[in-house]
Amino acid sequence: MAQMPGIVVTGASGRMGQMLVKRILVSDQMRLSGCVERPGHAWIGQDIGQAMGGAPVGVIVTDDPLQAFVGAQAVIDFTAPAASVEFAALAAQARLVHVIGTTGLQAEHHARIDAAARHAVIVQAGNMSLGVNLLTRLTQKVAQALDADWDIEIVEAHHNRKVDAPSGTALMLGQAAAEGRGISLDDARVSGRDGITGARKRGTIGFSAIRGGDIVGEHDVIFAAPGERIVLRHIATDREIFARGALKAALWGQDKKPGRYSMMDVLGL
Repeated sequence: MAQMPGIVVTGASGRMGQMLVKRILVSDQMRLSGCVERPGHAWIGQDIGQAMGGAPVGVIVTDDPLQAFVGAQAVIDFTAPAASVEFAALAAQARLVHVIGTTGLQAEHHARIDAAARHAVIVQAGNMSLGVNLLTRLTQKVAQALDADWDIEIVEAHHNRKVDAPSGTALMLGQAAAEGRGISLDDARVSGRDGITGARKRGTIGFSAIRGGDIVGEHDVIFAAPGERIVLRHIATDREIFARGALKAALWGQDKKPGRYSMMDVLGL
């Protein structure tokens, strides 16, 4: 391209939003072209640099995504499901690469994202880190190699401000395990056991969620059989791994055809 691609950050005041803004501002591969926040937010109308406590950078926070998308080449979105599907439609109209790191997406959200992906590049993943995506592929391979005598349990831990459970990453790992087994996750999923539950049903995939403190993200995939266990684990200690992955995806998508992609595609896995 003649100039560095312009990147819009939605949810710019959030922890991930601010981290993305900081990384873009020091990058020699991309430029910050817009910042979006929800209507009524205190940062609307302010320079993003000053809003974050630093020097002005010439980018004003807006609550009008269409205005922000003009002249941009990509949007990075770690917001909420309802907002992400709206951004997907607008980004598709503008033919921007849309990187979605939002978690908690339901079937109706995925359907609308699929519709937008007919017109633009969308990279969506429950987790943007290299390590987690390698873990996902390993989970699929191990599940494929082991029969249903091996129980599968996914245990995840996050900070006490996380609003959805199981995490998007846990669901991504569960989906990989289900695909490896050749079954539907919707049919096999068991979450949050409590009380007299009875014996574990053969072939199910269990989920447990821990919330506390400032845990960035920990995920264990446990394959348990009589007399032995296999545990696959990923521990994130810095959210910057997610920002790096999202920015990599935004650059990767610049020359791709419209469609829905994952971080597996971005990383060539």
